[in-house]
Amino acid sequence: MKEYHKIQGLYKRDPSTNKFIEGEWSLPEFGYLAGLDWVWTEKVDGTNMRVMVKEMGPDDIGRRVTFGGKTDNAQLRGDLIENMIPMFPIEKMMEVFEGAPEGVCLYGEGYGPGIQKVGSQYRDDKSFVLFDVRVGHWWLKREDVYEIAKNLAIEPIPYIDTCPIVPMIERVRKGIKSTWGDFISEGVVGTPLVPLAARSGERIITKIKTVDFV
Repeated sequence: MKEYHKIQGLYKRDPSTNKFIEGEWSLPEFGYLAGLDWVWTEKVDGTNMRVMVKEMGPDDIGRRVTFGGKTDNAQLRGDLIENMIPMFPIEKMMEVFEGAPEGVCLYGEGYGPGIQKVGSQYRDDKSFVLFDVRVGHWWLKREDVYEIAKNLAIEPIPYIDTCPIVPMIERVRKGIKSTWGDFISEGVVGTPLVPLAARSGERIITKIKTVDFV
């Protein structure tokens, strides 16, 4: 199943310091769309995960749920997968996705204690938070992602705000308190209010990280 695409930072970086060169957009689309509304969600400091529906082999019957990391070769944490297995029974996936055709992929973040340095600030156990869903070649709309999370009884990525890019930059610069507790969030991820793609076919999506303004 397709790996999650790269999320491009807003600005170009100084190669000598790796710091943002503010005002120099990394993609021309960001500058063109900067004054329009974007949908912003909290960025979680965890490990990228995929939950996939796959058809079983020719000698088997039905479908199954499989788990993957950011890449097909990523090493998965056993205790995280153990916690995720009961969250995604194939019967429930088939109900929510009307038969769960092969090509359903849920993208999210595995997070919690032992996952990144701040993992224990989020929760007391390892879990999964959903941020995107793809069915075949279609990326689902934000409201549909939240509806799927509700139907699966799993946690969706927290919504922060809908606003243009520059006001959100200033909020991240000052530090946005995390939805999960009394600490500053890793940052935000944004997509245009109307989902768009670049000439390459890649989604227009960006991230603003708190650390880039420290």
